[in-house]
Amino acid sequence: MSRLSIIIPVLNEAVTLRQQLPALQGLRQAGHQVIVVDGGSTDASVEAARHLADHCLQSAPGRARQMNAGAAQATGDILLFLHIDTTLPDGAAERVLSALADSSRAWGRFDVRLDGQHPAFRVIAAAMNLRSRLTAVATGDQAIFVRRAVFEQIGAYPDVPLMEDVIVSKALRRLSRPVCLRPPVIASSRRWQRHGILATTWLMWRLRLAFVLGASPADLHAQYYSKHHGGRGGASPGQEP
Repeated sequence: MSRLSIIIPVLNEAVTLRQQLPALQGLRQAGHQVIVVDGGSTDASVEAARHLADHCLQSAPGRARQMNAGAAQATGDILLFLHIDTTLPDGAAERVLSALADSSRAWGRFDVRLDGQHPAFRVIAAAMNLRSRLTAVATGDQAIFVRRAVFEQIGAYPDVPLMEDVIVSKALRRLSRPVCLRPPVIASSRRWQRHGILATTWLMWRLRLAFVLGASPADLHAQYYSKHHGGRGGASPGQEP
């Protein structure tokens, strides 16, 4: 039987880890693997994860570096990269395994739904899902999954501070279009609630357009944190454009 390795990068997410990891224990009991990779938290993230994951690793900070560190320790046939503030739908493992049972399919992702009550969140999620279907590019919020051998073949995530999901999607789509699973993952709307729906949506789409037009991930990272963190890095890896 094929197994999943679920890889979760975190930074200062002790509270969210305690809320989210219990929901993954059924997958562990079914033989799947949960790997948490901490990027240098100053809270109790490591302690919160230690008994609720198969491995709790520590690595240099940076979402791409953390996910690569987790992948290097993974033993599952399929890697699933999950943000700690994102909840998988029921039957997620079976859906992923079924989706990749066709040997011509190398990777995929879920549709996403945002957990906030504002009607704008439905529009934002629908736009994300439609954009992903049209472009065959996934975001980290959509819980990207990929055969481990294929992930190793493309050279893993690039060591960039932002847009690593776009870059890896473009490498993967050269091998196959993604399987787009419709039962959605439920992602947190906290970054929109914290910084404003219009301002956050505009910033996210502007940064992605700038990247398409040739801006470097390092420059975009600096722009993102200057807007959302007063020029300071170090936010959770789950908070991305």
